[in-house]
Amino acid sequence: MATEIAAAGRVARAKQRATRLTARDRVAVGFMVGIPLVFVVGLVWLPTLASVYLSFTSWDGIGGLDTINWVGTTNYDQIFSIYPPFWPALRHNLIWLAFLAVLPTTFGLLLAYLLDKNIRGTRAYQSVFFLPVVLSLAVVGFIWQLVYAPEQGLINNLLGRTEQGEVINWLGNPDLNLWAVLIAAAWRHAGYIMILYLAGLKSVDPALREAAAIDGASEWYAFRTVVFPALRPINIVVLVVTVIEALRAFDIVFIVNKGRNGLELLSVLVYDNIVGEASRIGYGSALAVILLLISLIPIVTYVAHAFGRES
Repeated sequence: MATEIAAAGRVARAKQRATRLTARDRVAVGFMVGIPLVFVVGLVWLPTLASVYLSFTSWDGIGGLDTINWVGTTNYDQIFSIYPPFWPALRHNLIWLAFLAVLPTTFGLLLAYLLDKNIRGTRAYQSVFFLPVVLSLAVVGFIWQLVYAPEQGLINNLLGRTEQGEVINWLGNPDLNLWAVLIAAAWRHAGYIMILYLAGLKSVDPALREAAAIDGASEWYAFRTVVFPALRPINIVVLVVTVIEALRAFDIVFIVNKGRNGLELLSVLVYDNIVGEASRIGYGSALAVILLLISLIPIVTYVAHAFGRES
C-alpha cells in the first residue's frame, strides 16, 4: 500500500513538473493569446458596442463627440414606421434566405451525394464546383455582369435576344434583377454547401448503409431515414452558414447597381446611411443593430448545439 502511495506521489509530481511553464513559455502564451484578443476586442467588440450606443443617438459623423445627441429609441421607431426602404430590404433579405436554403443548398447536397460515390473524375468535378467559392462576391458580381450583359451577354445570346427591342435587361429590370443576382449568388453557394456535405458524408459510418441495404431498403429510403439524420451536425452548420450568407449579402448587389432599383438589402441601407451622402451615423447604427440581432439567432442556435453536444 505504501509503495502504491509513493508511486502515485511520484506520478503527480512528474505531471506537475511537466505542466509548469517557464518564463519564456509564459511570454509566448501571453503573445499568442493577447495579440488575437487585442484585435478581437479592438476590431469586433468595441465597434459593436459603439454601434449599439450610437443607434440611440443622432450624429452626422462630422463634428466631435460633443455633437452626439441622445435621441433614445427614435431611430428605431422611425425605421419601423416611416423609413420606406426598410421593409422592402427586409423582404429581399428573407427572399435571399429562402432561395439559398432551398435551391443551391439542395443542389449542393445532390452534388455531394453523387461525388461521394467516387465516380470517375470526382476530384476534377469537386475542383470545378468549388472554384466559385474561392472567389469573392465582388468578383462573382463582375463575372455575372458579363453573363447578363444586354447585347454581348451569354444569356441573351443563348436566347437569341440580342436585337434592339428584344434585349432582356436582366440587371436593370427591378422585376428581374433580384432573381438574376440570386442565381449568381447560388452559383457560389452551391459549391460551399457541396464541400460541407461531402465532408459529412465521408464521416457517416458505412455500417449504417450496409445494414439498410441488407434490410432491403431502397437507396432513396436509406438516404432519407439513415444517412440524412446522421448528417444532423452538418445540417445545423449549413443552416447557420446559409442564414449568415443571406443576411450579410452586400458585395454582389453593390457591384451590380449600388443595391438600388429592386436590390435593396439591409446591409446596403447600413452602408447608405453611414458611408453614403446621408451621413446619418445613428440611423445606420440602428439598422446595423437590427441586422446583428437577426444574425444572432442562428449563431446562438449553433453555439448552443455545439456546447450541448460536447457536454
